[in-house]
Amino acid sequence: MDASTTAWIDPIFRWIHVVSGIMWIGHLYFFNFVNGQVAKTYDADSKKKVVPELMPRALYWFRWGAAYTWITGIFLAGLVYYMPDGALVPEGSSLSKGAAVGISLGILVVAFFVYDILWKSMASNETAGVAVSFLIVAASIFCVSRIFVGRALYIQLGATFGTIMAMNVWMRIWPNQKKIITAIKGGTAPDGALVSLAGLRSKHNTYMSVPLVFTMLAAHSPQFYGNDFGWAILIVVVIVGWGAVKLLYGKSAGPAPARF
Repeated sequence: MDASTTAWIDPIFRWIHVVSGIMWIGHLYFFNFVNGQVAKTYDADSKKKVVPELMPRALYWFRWGAAYTWITGIFLAGLVYYMPDGALVPEGSSLSKGAAVGISLGILVVAFFVYDILWKSMASNETAGVAVSFLIVAASIFCVSRIFVGRALYIQLGATFGTIMAMNVWMRIWPNQKKIITAIKGGTAPDGALVSLAGLRSKHNTYMSVPLVFTMLAAHSPQFYGNDFGWAILIVVVIVGWGAVKLLYGKSAGPAPARF
C-alpha cells in the first residue's frame, strides 16, 4: 500500500477505533463503578423489571464497541507496525519482519488462553492470581523489550491487553450474561457461578483498561519508550494503573457518588 493511501486510511481507522473504544470502555466503567453498586439495592421484583430491560441494551453497545475497537486496532497495527520496515524490530536485528509480525500475532493469540487457564484455576484465590498475573506481565514486557523497539513494545502490551479484554467480552462475559438475564426474566435466581465469572472478568477488563490507554498515548511520547529503561517504565505504569483502578473501586463503593 502506497504512503498516500495509508495517509488517508490511517486517520479514518483511528477515528473509528477511538469512538468504538469510548463506547466500550464507557460501558465497562458504567457496569463496574455505577451499575454494580446500584444492583446491590434491587429486590427480586426490581431485578425482574430492570435487568431484562437495561442489560441487553447496555450489553449490545458494550460488546459491539469491543468488537469494532479490536478490529480497527488490528488494522492500525498492520498499517503502522506490521507493514513498514523498521517499525517492530531495531535496525540490524537478525529477526526478519515476517518473523517479528508472527511473534506479535502469536502473543495476541496465546495471551488470552494463558490468562483464561490461569484464572480458571486461581479464581478462588484472587490475591495469588493477581500476583502470578503481574509476574507474567512483567516478565513478558522484559522479554519482548529484547526483541521489539520501544514504541512497538508499548503497543504490543496495549494490543495484548485489548485482545484479552475483547475475548473476555465475547467468550466469557456476554455468554454468561445472556444466561443470567434469561434466568432473571423467568423469575429464577441465576447460577451463582455464572454471576461470579462474568463479574470477575469484567473486573479484570477494568484493571487492564487503564494501562492499555496509557500505552496507546505513550506510543507518541518517546520520553517513555525511547530509552534503555522503557520496559521498566512500562512495568511501573501497570502497577500505577492497577492501583488507580483499585482506588476507583473503593470510591464507587463509598457514599460520595450516591450524594445528590
